[in-house]
Amino acid sequence: MKIQVCGETGPADPEYQEDTDMMQEVKIAGSRVGVLIGKAGATKKDLEIKTNTTITIDSKEGLVKVEAADENTISLLRAVEIINAINRGFSPERAFEMIEDEDLLLDVIDLSAMAEGPRQLDRLRGRIIGKDGRAREQIEDMTDVEISVFGKTVALIGYPEQMKTARAAIDMLIEGVPHENVFAFLDKKKKESKQDMISYYY
Repeated sequence: MKIQVCGETGPADPEYQEDTDMMQEVKIAGSRVGVLIGKAGATKKDLEIKTNTTITIDSKEGLVKVEAADENTISLLRAVEIINAINRGFSPERAFEMIEDEDLLLDVIDLSAMAEGPRQLDRLRGRIIGKDGRAREQIEDMTDVEISVFGKTVALIGYPEQMKTARAAIDMLIEGVPHENVFAFLDKKKKESKQDMISYYY
């Protein structure tokens, strides 16, 4: 990913303007280009409108260019984060939740760094997903964190504290901790969180 300032010209240049544009480039998988564009370009257009950005997609190279006025730098960074979420397997609907709630974060775990080969990578993915996706769903339900296992990565969208718990559970599965122990850990964390909330209000 690259970031640069666009449109900078010298003061002597007749086209010189005080306001410059910011630009970032993101590389995405070819299989996710169509998802980002959406039907008749609807998803791309919606993201542009909601983040005040201009998005250019090179479908052949999988290169996405995001531009915004200098005063919209935060919106530009959010748009890039949403594009990364879609690239990591999240649906646009799930990724767009980060526009509505600025406290939501995206975290990406690279499984390839923890696997010695394709077989071990598949095993790690299988432990996190579980039979018929039950392990992933259980972690999502117990932490209120959304999880996408896609390619060589595991991506999470959630609030910081819940994300920390979900990340710990996934790390435990990667390390080979039995599923029942991981779920017991999540149950304990959930009860502690509920007790903290009760103590806060009462």
